[in-house]
Amino acid sequence: MKPSMRLRALAMAAGIAATFTAFAGGTSTNAPAKSPMNNSSTNQVALINTTDGTMVIAFWPEAAPNTVANFIKLAEQGFYDGTCFHRIIKGFMIQGGDPLTKDPSKKAAWGTGSPGYTIKAEFNNHSHQFGVISMARGPDPDSAGSQFFICDGNASFLDHQYTAFGHLIEGADVLRKIADTPVVPNSQGENSSPVQRVGVISIKIVSRDNVK
Repeated sequence: MKPSMRLRALAMAAGIAATFTAFAGGTSTNAPAKSPMNNSSTNQVALINTTDGTMVIAFWPEAAPNTVANFIKLAEQGFYDGTCFHRIIKGFMIQGGDPLTKDPSKKAAWGTGSPGYTIKAEFNNHSHQFGVISMARGPDPDSAGSQFFICDGNASFLDHQYTAFGHLIEGADVLRKIADTPVVPNSQGENSSPVQRVGVISIKIVSRDNVK
């Protein structure tokens, strides 16, 4: 990797962590480290219904069982419904899962929201490539909660630093469309704030057999 590209990659990785600084320094406590893995999660997929179309995610429960179980639990509770992708960097990733994004009046705090707890990291050997879904976090490796990102390119510089827990099996065109959303600088000066809302209508967990 060329020095200039490496510096850009490191800056983007730091951006994922920096987004959570306010939350990571709070009083949230870890969720139970032994949260049970959904035994059927190998045959379950997530339908991420957005205002730009639907993406289908298959999980890697063997690599990140507690992370998969946490995502499924939140999705089944309707936690993600009505949120949006608040951070978009074409060629890198799209980030969502912040409950604060349900309220436009809280835009200044977008990127700091959580479910009120954190989960343990489950770094693994799945590489961060196009279509891979992974947990966003703060400076503490064990500070992920609900926010996630989906890679829009090769982001292997994040490997073994962020918990990858699934991959896109349908909707690559939707991911690219979202990644193409025009952006402007956010409050930290990063050129990643969408000029138009890319909403998450719902995230539904269904049997893979039901996906046509």
